[in-house]
Order: sequence, then C-alpha cells, then structure tokens
Amino acid sequence: MTLVTLAEVLGPALREGYAVPGLVCLGWEDARAYVRAAEAERAPVILQAGPGARAHMPVAVWGAMFRALGEAASVPVVAHLDHGLSVEDAQAAIGAGFTSVMIDGSALPLAQNIDLTAKVVALAHAAGVSCVVGYAGGKASSGTDPEEAARFAELTGVDALAVSVGNVHLQEGAGAGLDLGLLRRIEAVTEVPLVIHGGSGVPLAQRAALSAGSRIAKFNIGTELRMAFGAALRETLARDPARFDRIAILRDTEEPVMQAARAVFRGLGASGRV
Repeated sequence: MTLVTLAEVLGPALREGYAVPGLVCLGWEDARAYVRAAEAERAPVILQAGPGARAHMPVAVWGAMFRALGEAASVPVVAHLDHGLSVEDAQAAIGAGFTSVMIDGSALPLAQNIDLTAKVVALAHAAGVSCVVGYAGGKASSGTDPEEAARFAELTGVDALAVSVGNVHLQEGAGAGLDLGLLRRIEAVTEVPLVIHGGSGVPLAQRAALSAGSRIAKFNIGTELRMAFGAALRETLARDPARFDRIAILRDTEEPVMQAARAVFRGLGASGRV
C-alpha cells in the first residue's frame, strides 16, 4: 500500500473509536520495526521525523526512507513532519515526499500563529498533504484555551489540532494523567481530530479510554519506545562485548522495539483496523 495522508487515517479512527500512534523515528531500525509492528497488528501507523531526527539526518533522506517503507507495507503508512517551525520546513518536507506536516507556531502570539498556520495549510492542501497545528503555549503551556482552539481551527482549516491538556514531552514514566475537564471543553467547541503530544507520559488506562471515548485520534509516542531501544541495545552489547559490526548490533534491537510498538497499537485500540 502506498503512503496515505494523516486525514485519511484519523477520519476512520475518530468515527470508529480508536487512536493511531504517531511513532517518533530516529533511524532505519526503529522505523522498520514500527512498520513491522503495524503489519503484525493490522493497524495504520504514522512515522514521524522531529527536529532532533532532522538535525541528525536530512529531511530528504527521511522522506525517501518513509516512502520506501510505506510503499512496501501492507498497511496504511503516514510520513509525518513533526514540529516543523516554518513555511520552509513544510515546503522541504512536502518536496521530500511527506504526506503530512505539522506546523508548530506555539511560541508565537495567537494572531501570528494563525497566520503562519493558514499559510502552511494552504501549501499542504494544494499538494494533497495533511496539516496539523501545535498546541498553544508550547513547553510552558498552562493548557489550550478552548475558545482560542475553536477560533484557530476555523480560521486555519487544519486537519488536526494538537492540544495541551496536561501532557508533557519526554516523560519517562506515566504522569498524573490528562485534564479531562479541559479536554471536554475543547471537544465541545471543535470538530477536528485532536492530537496528544507526549503520549508516553499518559497512563495506559487513560490512553485506552480516551482513544475509545474522545476526539483524540492520534497519540505521539516516543520516549517509551526509545527506552525499549536503549534497553535492547545494552542487552545485545552485554551478551558479547567484543561485537563491533554496527548492522548486526542494531538488527538485534528491532524485535524488542517491534514488540514494544505492538503493545502501543493494542493499547490505543488500533489493532485489527486494516
């Protein structure tokens, strides 16, 4: 199956009561493990290249890699630019074959954020690509304002909205959970699918409940899978400290990461949807 847009996988998720994982990729091995996991679970998957990944490897390489994996896969695969910061970031990703772009203007005043996002939405939709917007307030956010979220979605035409409702990036263990009251107020005034960044910090039971019973159609999952990769890498090196062949070493990380990713799909209710 060829790559699909974000809108194409989030629509069914919203209608049928599950969420699609946006899996943070740092290299070939984890990206391939995620697609293998999606195929094993018969689920759609979103492969994401964030700022750190793009600083490590050019966006054109990420695009080619994601497209190669998607075009050989038996399940829908979205190639997603995570946390793009400018029109130029979006243009580069679209040119590299990404099927979805995120524009994160959360550090800007609301009016400037709306203006930037509307430009990227127009660019993306003209190219047949989906566009997601980052939550207001950024890292120091005290929470997305529901009325601002409604205005933002209406004026920009985004395909999905990433919201701040108590979620935190790079959290190694489950936190206290999301602010359900704030989430419900946002849901009451918006119609687009919602996205949670920092999904690794959301308790598993709450992830499952919100996937089935809210407008959250995408959870970004990175830290817990990077931790699985790190544990697998340490284990394989400890078994044979004399090993030096990079390909052989990294190959041994794929199965544990794939199994960890399979658990993510099941926890979001995405398994068996393809």
